Amino acid sequence: MRAAARLQAMSRLAAALALTLAAGPAAAQGITERQADEILKELRSIRQTLERQQQPQPRQVQAPPDDKVAIAFQSGGNSIGRPDAPIVMVEYSDYQCPFCRQFHISTFDEIKKNYVDSGRVRYISRDFPLAFHENARRAAIAARCAGDQGRFWELRHVMIVNANQLTAPSILKYAGELKLEMGGFRTCLDSERYGKDVDRDMEEGAQAGVSGTPSFVVGRLVNGRLEGVRVVGAMPYQALASTLDEALRKIPAR
Repeated sequence: MRAAARLQAMSRLAAALALTLAAGPAAAQGITERQADEILKELRSIRQTLERQQQPQPRQVQAPPDDKVAIAFQSGGNSIGRPDAPIVMVEYSDYQCPFCRQFHISTFDEIKKNYVDSGRVRYISRDFPLAFHENARRAAIAARCAGDQGRFWELRHVMIVNANQLTAPSILKYAGELKLEMGGFRTCLDSERYGKDVDRDMEEGAQAGVSGTPSFVVGRLVNGRLEGVRVVGAMPYQALASTLDEALRKIPAR
């Protein structure tokens, strides 16, 4: 029951009780005067509480996060696009995250076609498995194990599309469907060969202010540092395209 409805109900009950007491002892039907007073006090207390709840509460205004980023950038990892592309776009993702899936199926292909394939952007995949997603870390390691056989991006795609079906048997099924050599893949996955690499990605993401997925850093590599802006969430294509265009406009003329 909503606060307003509870308040109305209590008000009607209080009014009924007051009329009963006014009608005299016969109408009270066994309720003593002391008991009636206690009930009225309780009703008044409830009424006051409900009235306070109905009053507008001040909203806590939080300062917008600082979206500027300047962090030490680790080399290596899985990327697509020209290694010397003027702009770098890093995605910190969680394979079990529904928002990562949303970005992947609605926006990623357009970003790849218009910016990566054209040579203007190098796209880098980083792992940021969230603690409450029990299958995300295993999936992150699995994708890297597939990379040993040159199939990182293929398994990455399958797992993100099936973000809600990433149990251990499911991951093995996807790997089998991609015709991976399963003996080596299983050994890599079970040994968590790439666990420390996943941890390094998370440390880098934390330095960039990443706390949720997907998050992106768009910028330039300057003397081993990534300088740019952080973008959070499954942004629509036009929003990310605007960020990329702005970064490209800021490239110093040669």
